[in-house]
Amino acid sequence: MKKTFKLNIEGKHPERLLEATKHEIRKYVKRQRRVALPEGADFWDFDCRFGSSEETAVVVHFATITELIDGVVAAKGDQFFLEMLAKTGHRTAKPAGFEADQ
Repeated sequence: MKKTFKLNIEGKHPERLLEATKHEIRKYVKRQRRVALPEGADFWDFDCRFGSSEETAVVVHFATITELIDGVVAAKGDQFFLEMLAKTGHRTAKPAGFEADQ
């Protein structure tokens, strides 16, 4: 997905537009994760770029997208650009001495 999302459209409530935008992003992710994995892949991962426009977009981690969108809304931005490309992911072993917080 490669799209510029408008946050201020005349005649539409900004809060509902924001929720619709987040819903569209989640819907895309769910659709991509339903695609059958190729042999040797463990999960679907995403390469993401985010910015106020396509020219200013920078590489970001998939888990930070919602926070970045909320930041644009808090800064009263009019739009943002998001590019998400699905790729295969491979699990890696935890480093020696790693202890999970429990």
